[in-house]
Amino acid sequence: MYDENKKKVIKFYKRYNRTPGYQEIMEMTGFRSKNAVFKLIEQLADDGVVYKDAHGKIAPKNIREGIKMLGLVEAGFPSPAEEELLDVVDFDEYLTPNKESSYILKVKGESMKDAGFMPGDMVIVERKNIYKPGDIVIACVDGEYTMKYLRKMPTVPPGRAGGGAKGPQYFLEPANKDFQNIYPGEGFRVEAVVTAVVRKY
Repeated sequence: MYDENKKKVIKFYKRYNRTPGYQEIMEMTGFRSKNAVFKLIEQLADDGVVYKDAHGKIAPKNIREGIKMLGLVEAGFPSPAEEELLDVVDFDEYLTPNKESSYILKVKGESMKDAGFMPGDMVIVERKNIYKPGDIVIACVDGEYTMKYLRKMPTVPPGRAGGGAKGPQYFLEPANKDFQNIYPGEGFRVEAVVTAVVRKY
């Protein structure tokens, strides 16, 4: 019975590109109570098919079908192609393993082009409790948001805010020599860390 209901939920997702609600699951399975639906969702979650978001709604996890990974391609000198099924990759799972804390931003400007980020690219970022120098971060500096390398200052420049503050002092470094480093003044906080970039040709 579980496998049948699991197939129904997956079929619903593939048809409507969303997970069904509690009432819709009751209708498709013939359950007469929300308690039975709740138990099914718990089974689906344990099976890795869905997960519950921060608001208690179910969201897809391993419902999507992946794309075959058929081998390696030489980026240096040409070599004979070897086709071998290595794995099946679900890009949604690969790029955003922590969906609840991840979101996508579109790149604007060229201050990070030497790090491979071009205008129009999509970056996937993740809110984290821990970040470190060298990370590419989304930071709020004096009320404005930007994407840059996070760097730690060995000493705080004279006249900069935070000269007497305790703890590490940071600045933001672009990946383009035409842009200057950003030294926080009134306020500074890291919002998220960049984990991936997506570009379509």
